[in-house]
This record gives sequence, structure tokens and C-alpha cells, in this order.
Amino acid sequence: MSDEISQLLGKEFKCLDKGFVRLVDVMGDDHAIVQAARVSYGSGTKKVHEDRGLIRYLLRHLHTTPFEMVEFKFHVKLPIFVARQWIRHRTANVNEYSGRYSEMKDEFYVPDISQIRVQSTSNKQGRAEQAFPPDEAVAIGKMMENSQSASYAEYQQLLEKDLAREIARINLPVSNYTEWYWKIDLHNLFHFLKLRIDPHAQYEIQVYAHAMGEIARAVVPHAYEAFEDYILHSTKFSRLELKALSSMLHKVELTEEYLSQFGLKGREAREFIDKYDLKIKD
Repeated sequence: MSDEISQLLGKEFKCLDKGFVRLVDVMGDDHAIVQAARVSYGSGTKKVHEDRGLIRYLLRHLHTTPFEMVEFKFHVKLPIFVARQWIRHRTANVNEYSGRYSEMKDEFYVPDISQIRVQSTSNKQGRAEQAFPPDEAVAIGKMMENSQSASYAEYQQLLEKDLAREIARINLPVSNYTEWYWKIDLHNLFHFLKLRIDPHAQYEIQVYAHAMGEIARAVVPHAYEAFEDYILHSTKFSRLELKALSSMLHKVELTEEYLSQFGLKGREAREFIDKYDLKIKD
């Protein structure tokens, strides 16, 4: 483990008002991906720039199993409603704080006034860009805080009556913070980040995804660069969309020299030309 990665262990990346993401442990790095790929491809390349090229080739062609050789274990503190979105990703190992065994903490999420917005008219599950006037947003935030305080006070009263913790907790709101350990391999982490960094994801879970993305970038810089290029900031086109694009580009002569101005070089440029020629013929 490099010194840079060692310094990440235990470091808190603050999220929202009271949450965080911490890297607890990590197994593997860019070299582990290349090492796993060479089991299939033989001794292969050995120079750093060639390792980068192999990683990019693997992700570009969706040869994902070598990425599963890298694993991250995170400690996350997050509101329960974020956890319920998060747990839909069923490709990780999770162990969550138990409200049956331990007393729930007096910690609740209250959105920043900039995030207190009206319902979107075009997206039934999201907020619009339009924020409430500052005074009204502050009042809404205060209303949330008052409700949370009242719910927690009642929770404490129930515990004082010696009501079982597993029953006493059930009236607490989903803004209550929980914690868990979340272990996942890099291939599935990339899938999670693709969906949760997306602007259509709820803002609160985007915050956590960005924090984990920064951690992943530090641990596997070549793989994360490839992820950004081929997955995160890429898009797919349908057959009809490709035909429309081809009709607009038919006058352009695609050569390696032409494509180099966009950063497409060598094998990647040739693959693009082959794909484009194939679509033109179709």
C-alpha cells in the first residue's frame, strides 16, 4: 500500500451537515487490475504507460472481471432515507448500526436552505431548480428541526419507560442518521457511481458518491480516468441516432491524425474508425 493511500485510511470526507465517508480498508490498486488481466492475456505489457493503455482497453471493451480484484471498505454516516436509496445496489457487503441493540443518536439531517426547493413539474421524484424565498426556506428548515426534536424527545421518553429499543425507534423520522460499513469491488463501485453521480440522482446521495469517487480516484487513478472517459461522461446512441449522426459526418474523413486533436490516438482511434465505417455501411 502506497503512502498516499495509507494517508487516506480513516480520513473523514464530510458529507451533508453531519455525515461522512471514511475509507477503512482497500485491497489492490491499478497494478492489481493489470496483474489480474495478465492471467488471461499472458505476460503482456510492463511499462506504466502500457499498463494505463491496458486498463483503458479493458474498460472500453467491458472486460470487467479484472476490476473486481480491487475492493474498498467504507465507513459511512448517512441519513436513513439516503441509506434506503443506497441499499438498492445489491452488489456490496453491508453491516449497519443496529437500532435494536443500540440507542439511536440525536442526529438528524436538515437540508441547507439552498436545497429546500419546490417540487419539479417534469420529474415526479425530484426537486426543481426553483428555491423558496430565503425567509420561507428558513421557516421550513426550522419546522423540520422542531419535528425531529419532538420525535426524539418522545423516543427518549419511551426508553425511560423501559420500552424495547426495537419498538421505541419506530416513530423516528427517516432524517435520523445511521452508520454502516460498506464493502464493494471496483467494478460494482463504478456502476454505483455512474448512477449516483448522475445529475438526476437525489442531491443528498450525489454528495456521498462524489466523496467516494475522489477516494477511488486516489487509489486507482488510471482506472478512474478510464471510468470517467468511457462510462461516467459517455453516452449511448440508438441505431436511428447513429444513422442521423452518420448523415451529418459523412463529409468528414476520419483519420488517426484528425482524431488526435480530440485525444483519440493509436488503437483507440483505429477502433473508432472501424466502428464508424461499419455504421456507415449499415
